[in-house]
Amino acid sequence: MLTLLFLGSVGLTEILVLLLIVLLLFGAKKIPELMKSFGKGVKSFKEGVNGIEEDLNVDTSAKKQDASSDKDGSVEKK
Repeated sequence: MLTLLFLGSVGLTEILVLLLIVLLLFGAKKIPELMKSFGKGVKSFKEGVNGIEEDLNVDTSAKKQDASSDKDGSVEKK
């Protein structure tokens, strides 16, 4: 059995009934389209998160390089 915070325990029968209701509401042709758009959304979200992580890593490495050059005294004056 699957336990969710707001549903208590959900059994196989309840899951099948929910799937049947979704099938009746959206139809067999619409469900693959919904899943495709959901997958695209998840992929876009992951790319955005990875982009932010890369930006943060670049910023922290640049700050570390600046800090190490300040300690060495090799800062060039313009």
